[in-house]
Amino acid sequence: MLGLLVSGCIHYQPHPISAEATLEDFEARRLDAPEIRSFLGEQVGVEDWPPASWDLGSLTLAALFFSPDLDVARARWGVVEAGTITAGARPNPSLGASVGYNSSSGAGINPWIPEVLLGLPIETAGKRGIRIAEARSLSEAARLDVLDTAWAVRSRLRLAYVELFRAQSLATVLLDLNDLQARSLVVLEAQFEAGVISANELTQARIETGRTRLAALEAARERDRARVELAAALGVPTAALDGVDLSFDDLGNPATEVPTDEMRRQALVHRADIMSALAVYESTQVALQLEIAKQYPDIDIGAGYQLDQVDSKWTLGIGLTLPMFNRNQGPIAEAEAAREKAAASFLALQLRVLAEVDGAVASYRGAIETAAAVDEMLAELEQREAAARTAYRLGATSKLELLGAEIEIAAGRVARIETLASAQRAAGDLENALQSPLDASEWVLVTPARRAGEMETTNEE
Repeated sequence: MLGLLVSGCIHYQPHPISAEATLEDFEARRLDAPEIRSFLGEQVGVEDWPPASWDLGSLTLAALFFSPDLDVARARWGVVEAGTITAGARPNPSLGASVGYNSSSGAGINPWIPEVLLGLPIETAGKRGIRIAEARSLSEAARLDVLDTAWAVRSRLRLAYVELFRAQSLATVLLDLNDLQARSLVVLEAQFEAGVISANELTQARIETGRTRLAALEAARERDRARVELAAALGVPTAALDGVDLSFDDLGNPATEVPTDEMRRQALVHRADIMSALAVYESTQVALQLEIAKQYPDIDIGAGYQLDQVDSKWTLGIGLTLPMFNRNQGPIAEAEAAREKAAASFLALQLRVLAEVDGAVASYRGAIETAAAVDEMLAELEQREAAARTAYRLGATSKLELLGAEIEIAAGRVARIETLASAQRAAGDLENALQSPLDASEWVLVTPARRAGEMETTNEE
């Protein structure tokens, strides 16, 4: 019997980790790794992998596969989910043996009295079912935290993606602007030698050219840093981005539609952190129910067998704790207070989300208005530049005036990149507040499962 019980036990299996091995595994990560293609093909339905060019959508899928933050969130979910097994465990019966000694037994009579005792605990008031309900609520909260973490991963990735777009675009445009300024400076130096302009005018042009050169160098530095941030958001080494064709076409024209009141209401009701907080509140409700159920004592049924000489003696007993001095008032009060705290925390979270959504809507509306104004200004500059080019070809204007028009339009392109990046940051903040992208009517957020064959998805509309 004892051997049968031992054979059913789980045995410890060591699983050591090595810093060197994990580092090697990390450095070997690549965006075109076969395991990503296999996973996306089997569980997401993506067949064409890797893509020819990488946009935000394809990078997001890779980030959700590699992200260490998601691994941590899924591990936390696994710990909490294992609690449902603990909550549903039934109390084991107990088996004991004792030996009595009859010190007054006469000669020839065996003074030893062996006894076997069996105890059977019985829980009352549905405590086991209540514990299971509490564990399931906590598990649901942890599952929703995985989805909330997935949004945080996408948010960090999107911001790094936008910053790389800004820095890379600025580095190119600023170099063009600096080249135009250098060509204009050559003309100005010739005019200064001829006494046409003053030394102050030439000095100002040199200073402006130097500033643009420094700005181009700073943009190149920010581009390298943004690549590091993008790789970190993906969960891969920076070298994994070498040779990867990044497409920023999806950032060229930010969405101009401002979310409706219905989308705002959906965020206040269906955001992952909102639903997680509701699940936590439900767990406090069930925890209070459990503490109230503990007012009713559990029952212990005991049976015993004695062999007294040749006589078999059976005993049957029942035991319970009498709730005379303590009816679990303290834990009940603590559970009630925890429920009130969870309710207050939920209300505070919902108000923070409301302020976040309203603030993000206002910022996004202002950003797209600014971007539209810059586009209008750039269109006017392009018309002026075209007119100056025509006039120069006809001999009606000077080379310096043409360079001035080209410098103006290059400066306008710098301003457009900055405002476009600002608008995309505002769009990202709004998407995070809504937990729904602005450029899709339906989007599925996929988080790789903790175990093979599992998948958690949420449709954000």
